[in-house]
Amino acid sequence: MTLTTLTIGVAIAALILTLVGKFAFNRVENYLVSYLQNFTGALFIFSGWVKAIDPLGTAYKMEQYFAEFESTFQDTWFSFLAPLFPQLSEYSSGFSVFMIVLEIVLGVMLLIGMWRKFTSWAFFLLVAFFTFLTGFTYLTGYVPEGVNFFQFGQWGEYVSTNMKVTDCGCFGDFLKLEPKVSFFKDLVLLVPAVLFLFQWKNMHQLFSSGARFGISALTTVGLLFYCFSNYVWDLPHTDFRPFKNGVNIAETKNAEEEAAANVEIIAYELTNKSTKEVIRLDYDKYLKEFKKYPSEEWELEQIKTDPAIPSTKVSEFEVSNANGEGVTEDILSDPEYTFWIVAYKFKASEEKGLKVVYDSTYVQDTIVSGDSLIVEQRLNDVEKRQVETIEYSWNDKYMKPWKEVVVPMLNEAKAANINSLTITSYTAPEKIASFKENASYEAPVYQADDILLKTIIRSNPGVILMKEGQIIQKWHYKKLPSFEEIKAKYIQ
Repeated sequence: MTLTTLTIGVAIAALILTLVGKFAFNRVENYLVSYLQNFTGALFIFSGWVKAIDPLGTAYKMEQYFAEFESTFQDTWFSFLAPLFPQLSEYSSGFSVFMIVLEIVLGVMLLIGMWRKFTSWAFFLLVAFFTFLTGFTYLTGYVPEGVNFFQFGQWGEYVSTNMKVTDCGCFGDFLKLEPKVSFFKDLVLLVPAVLFLFQWKNMHQLFSSGARFGISALTTVGLLFYCFSNYVWDLPHTDFRPFKNGVNIAETKNAEEEAAANVEIIAYELTNKSTKEVIRLDYDKYLKEFKKYPSEEWELEQIKTDPAIPSTKVSEFEVSNANGEGVTEDILSDPEYTFWIVAYKFKASEEKGLKVVYDSTYVQDTIVSGDSLIVEQRLNDVEKRQVETIEYSWNDKYMKPWKEVVVPMLNEAKAANINSLTITSYTAPEKIASFKENASYEAPVYQADDILLKTIIRSNPGVILMKEGQIIQKWHYKKLPSFEEIKAKYIQ
């Protein structure tokens, strides 16, 4: 689905709702206002719903925004705000659920005309907030590497790779929008948002005031339960991400990489560095005339065909061992059933300390013994020095599912000759060793990008049954069956 097809669908639904409101309820005072009520309400409900399916996806997107705001405000007059964002990041899941529920409930309130003046202001403020986020994301494309966002005089040409947050997450993983498209979408939504502020008295109201309140209250409670069920107690019931059950990571990765390698250059876009004149030449013509456009005067950009298979996060699947050596091919080509335990973060507090280390130095003496020379080594001196150490204190709540659920199941699997491995984010070897000791876990621990791991499974830890690079089944640790159940249903 594209934004265009989604907009057409919402527009048709809004028209039907407006006609029903007029001829079935006779509650339409102003056709334009009622239509915009229904359009924005339906859009907010749909937008919120696809995020409610996967609240952690929105939470991770918020963490990206918080990290970007922290680095943006550092070394500016607003540096006092920078420490606030890491703290907010700790509560990103709660913020995610709040924003999702607010968006959907606000959509419902628009449809039924609940508290019209309040709803108008809430809708305006929320759209203004979304516009700020998407606008910030889009404008960072003009900020070169090493330049702060507020150094406006040093902004350059728009480069998409300058953006640290590459999409706003407006429709979760269901529909990815470029930041520019998201920004202009929100600018358009500001039009009805401003209109409602002045025309709220002409907004339709369906049902009685008590019924409207009951619908809004029940929607709020139901959505809270639904959001929590999709990440606190279980995995999202619908997976919009590329790492779905049944996907063969090895085959998909190879296909995407091959498609990316086979794109063709169809034209060149040349920009004059002095006059900013832009010229577009097709491939063959450029090859004939390239001498007319020396690199000292012209900037060159290749225009390529789209790959036959769009690139997804699967293309970025890379795993390494503690020494930084790639093990991707090894684990994806394993012909046997294997349990992958994906944990994007090992949760432990760190306490730095000092310990005394004794360094001994020796000298060698050569002793003549008859016709032989004997080399003896004797202690010369002992030096004492202090070295910094890190002690890890493991979060009991985080370790409980490892010790009581995951590791016992893996031990049963090992007894049946089915191996396991863990993939976590890039972590100090000392921390990994401390984790394995604390969890009584003996299998290898590999490392990968944390955003990749968050995309693979929405559980920390999450359990995946793999075979020959294919995802057989994924489980939230709270829904992990016994090994005997898994064996009976999935292992042939």
